[in-house]
Formats: sequence, C-alpha cells, structure tokens
Amino acid sequence: MTLRDWLKQEPFTLTLSSGFFGFFAHTGVLTVLEEEGLLPKRVVGASSGALAGSCWAAGINSIDLRNILFSLERKDFWDPAFGLGLLKGQKFRDKLAEILPVKTFEECPIALALSAYDMKSRETIVLDSGELISAIYASCAIPVMFQPINHQGYRLLDGGIKDRPALVPTKEGERIFFHHIAAKSSWRRKEDAAIQIPQRDNLASLAIYDLPRSGPTKLEIGQEAYQRAYFATKRALNMELINNNISLAG
Repeated sequence: MTLRDWLKQEPFTLTLSSGFFGFFAHTGVLTVLEEEGLLPKRVVGASSGALAGSCWAAGINSIDLRNILFSLERKDFWDPAFGLGLLKGQKFRDKLAEILPVKTFEECPIALALSAYDMKSRETIVLDSGELISAIYASCAIPVMFQPINHQGYRLLDGGIKDRPALVPTKEGERIFFHHIAAKSSWRRKEDAAIQIPQRDNLASLAIYDLPRSGPTKLEIGQEAYQRAYFATKRALNMELINNNISLAG
C-alpha cells in the first residue's frame, strides 16, 4: 500500500512532532496534503508541530502559512528579559494574535490538541480547550530560550520535553499519520527513545532526513527546509509503506 492509499482509506489524525524550528518542514508537508485533498479530521502537535499544526487547524491555509513563515524575522519574536528563559515570549504571543483568525480551540475549523510540559508534576498535559495563543506558546516554550507561562492553573514549558512525537493527546487505536522531524541535537544519543519513530497500531509515519536546520539566526534556511520537505512528501505519497513507515532524504 502506498502512503497515498493509506491516507485515502479512512479518516486520520495528523500528528506533528517537536523539532526546534521544524515548523518550516511541517508546513511543507501540510501544503502537499492540502493540495492533494488528503486532509486530517484532527491535528495534534508539540513544540514546532504545535505552531504549524495550530495555525493550520485555526484556518490559515498552508500557502498563507508558508508566506508568513518566509517573512518571519528575528525581531518578530526576540524580546530578551530577566526570567527563567532568555526570551519573555510576549512578542511571540503578539505575533500569534496578529495572524490567527480565531482565539479559542473551540473556534478552530479542525479539531486540535497540543502537548505541554507541567513543571510541577513533570508530566505532559493535553491542551485542547479554551484560549489558543497561550496554549500554543506553552507547547513551543523551549527551555532556556523561552520563559514558562502560567496557563489553566499550570506552569508550562515545551511539549516536546516529554512528548516529542506528540502522541500523548491521542487515543489507543486512533488512526494517525505522523510526521517525524529527525533530530540532529548533539546532546541526544542515537538510541534515545525520544527521537525514534514510534511504532503502534494504526500509525503510519513519514520521516524526512537531512533537512537543513533552521534557527533564530538562520531563519532563511527554513525556506529550504520547507521546499525539501514539500518535494519529499510529494515523492512519499507514491511510495510503498514498509512497516507502516516511509523514510527518505529531503
């Protein structure tokens, strides 16, 4: 069965993994799915996956999202301040307020759920209701880089801390298409379970390797990551799933 066949077969949830500034690559995947009419019934994400997935689920089409990301500048989110993280995060939240067409999860055209890390319990919690901007920020609040946020009674940081694949908000047996951002972090061991492609029933995955790594001082590289993820996803649709996975170079 090809990936295209699998996606057409039954409704599915799209799950977008954590991965630093991987929202460029996630948006490349979203663009292909939108062009092909292979649309998820639900979107789940952590960190970079939360950013791309939330914007799309909130009603920003993939091309508009691509254009927003391509025009992004460091000054749009860079607001150093004293606290438990370099950046206060207010500029990030202001940018979300500027671009998002809705304010709550309940208003999103596509069902959405995000992973975030609760600093008190040291566990992942699921955000899927109420105010959207703070929830997205919480899921994206990379430790040391961004300051934590108080939201819904929790003190929250990046959802990828304990749920890199963003699977905590999903249910057992839920039919999932998972886009895996291949980690290049020097501090992660190759055998680290957090960066392995998850194996579970009803989950098909796409892993695109060798994508250029963007970041706060290398935002222009994100455009190349988007293009390579886009064309890799185009190829992947017609490839055969091997153990419910397709892995290819970008």
